[in-house]
Amino acid sequence: MRVRSALPSLRPAEQRVAEAVLADPAGVSERSITSVARLCRTSETTVLRFCRALGLAGYPELRIALARAAQGEEDGRAQSALHDSAISATDTLADVVSKISYADQRAVADTGAAVDVLALGVAVEAVAGARRVDVYGVGASGLVGQELHLRLQGLGIASHAWADPHAALMSASGLAPGDVAVGVSHTGTTTDTLDALRLARSRGATTVAITNYDRSPIVGVSDVVLTTAARETTFRTGAMSSRVSQLVLVDCLFTGVALRSYDRSLSALEASRAVLRSRHGERGAALARQVLDGLGA
Repeated sequence: MRVRSALPSLRPAEQRVAEAVLADPAGVSERSITSVARLCRTSETTVLRFCRALGLAGYPELRIALARAAQGEEDGRAQSALHDSAISATDTLADVVSKISYADQRAVADTGAAVDVLALGVAVEAVAGARRVDVYGVGASGLVGQELHLRLQGLGIASHAWADPHAALMSASGLAPGDVAVGVSHTGTTTDTLDALRLARSRGATTVAITNYDRSPIVGVSDVVLTTAARETTFRTGAMSSRVSQLVLVDCLFTGVALRSYDRSLSALEASRAVLRSRHGERGAALARQVLDGLGA
């Protein structure tokens, strides 16, 4: 996950090392640094730079990490041989179902394993204490932004989701210290989202990024970065695994905020549910009235 996340920000020679690692982690773990440099048509210094880009002290640490990762891959190889591969023209519909469900399960598990709990805690505190929360995202990420907005609104937190870039900029221009702006971008390179976050930050708002790449441009305009761990394959760019993994972080952020005021959050959520139940006929309306009366609404 760390190699995939770092890949877009690496130099071309370092990317060749990364691609060799992803292609054969077990094989690289058994090679000397000289052998790896020769395999990747580069120098030992470049291999060391690659190690440090991953936050490792040197090549021995990389070999140990790769050996562990390779063992994990071996344990799951039988299952992933069919499921963890790109969708091809010869796949049956049953194959498609298996591959998509497996990829989404992996996206959820990998994102959960990679969550920076300290960063998540900072984001939770900022959102819970915010006067107002803006959420920016376009395309599939805009749908995730809308989900976060609805969740926060259910807790009684003033929030807005902006998928239109002009509307996002107008809203960001009105933010101030004590406000929070959340940018959702799988690649971390979406200009519209970056511009809105950059403006929000210049106004003093705390900025939070939800992205798949912790070295992408969105990191430079964000105070807090929450990273997903999705892998896109055929027909899936920006639409499936990335959205599933983003929703994992939305759930974690929302639940963390709700836990800070547990009883008040439950009351707010129940009031929201009661209002929605009133849209389901006479019995639903009666139940809603009972709940709202009990809450003093």
